Amino acid sequence: MERDFGTLCQLVRQLGALRQEDIVALTSLSQPFLSMLETGARRLTNIDKIIMLLEGLAVPNELTGPMLCSGATGSDGE
Repeated sequence: MERDFGTLCQLVRQLGALRQEDIVALTSLSQPFLSMLETGARRLTNIDKIIMLLEGLAVPNELTGPMLCSGATGSDGE
């Protein structure tokens, strides 16, 4: 199942009245990458970056499944 993390970020920002800079501070993703993610110009495929995003947004493990717990590792890159 494909996950649209750009839409997730947009929804979190809208519902939480947050700026991209706020998401950057929470997740440690770069602002240019987050911007490209939200516009669909980039996709988030690196498991480590996915974990950073989900943990930074405090997504409960019950919603992510065991493969996305913070102990998981993956390939390099964003």
